[in-house]
Amino acid sequence: MSFPEEDYVPISALQHWIFCPRQCALIHIEQQWEENLLTAEGRGIHKKVHGTDTEVRDGVRIVRGLRLRSHKLGLVGQSDVVEFHAASDGAEIPGLESRFRPYPIEYKRGKPKIDISDEVQLCAQALCLEEMLSTDVLKGALFYGRPHRRKEIEFTDALKQKTHEETYRLHEFILKRETPKVKYSKKCRSCSLIDLCIPKITGIRKNINQYLSQMQSAE
Repeated sequence: MSFPEEDYVPISALQHWIFCPRQCALIHIEQQWEENLLTAEGRGIHKKVHGTDTEVRDGVRIVRGLRLRSHKLGLVGQSDVVEFHAASDGAEIPGLESRFRPYPIEYKRGKPKIDISDEVQLCAQALCLEEMLSTDVLKGALFYGRPHRRKEIEFTDALKQKTHEETYRLHEFILKRETPKVKYSKKCRSCSLIDLCIPKITGIRKNINQYLSQMQSAE
């Protein structure tokens, strides 16, 4: 199975989709966005990470801002960092004599989330690398601003299967072009679109309208 290029979705949309389908719709269907402290901090982190294209450190080749793509999953994006570690059974890279195994790293502004949205986003990057380089990608890492260290992620069969499933669900969601109704929860407080979504006010307004509509029907 493969997707036409016009139906490709950003890898980052997977993280938005799992974190909150409404957030995903506001960004990727309604094209809404608003710069605030959270988005500025995140953009600053990624700009710093992408500052240098390639370097070699302690025998590890470090590539920043690598373009990623998967025809099978219909995904496109850009990595923060991909480390290439020497491995006898790794991928052959044009211009290099040794074989290397990719190790993707995604940088995050805050702290680890209670859901698996970040893990799925990173795994999607790994699946793109597997398809592009015809090699297995076994592990990667999420680097959080708090507590300022890496969290290594193993790309198990279960995580890869989950990533496949959520990617197909995301494609179906985008094609429907419907924005879900507001449902306030604690994680809304850490959402970069809270000022656009205004979940508390919007939710209250909808409840009032529903109540008034029921009252009129009863008269």
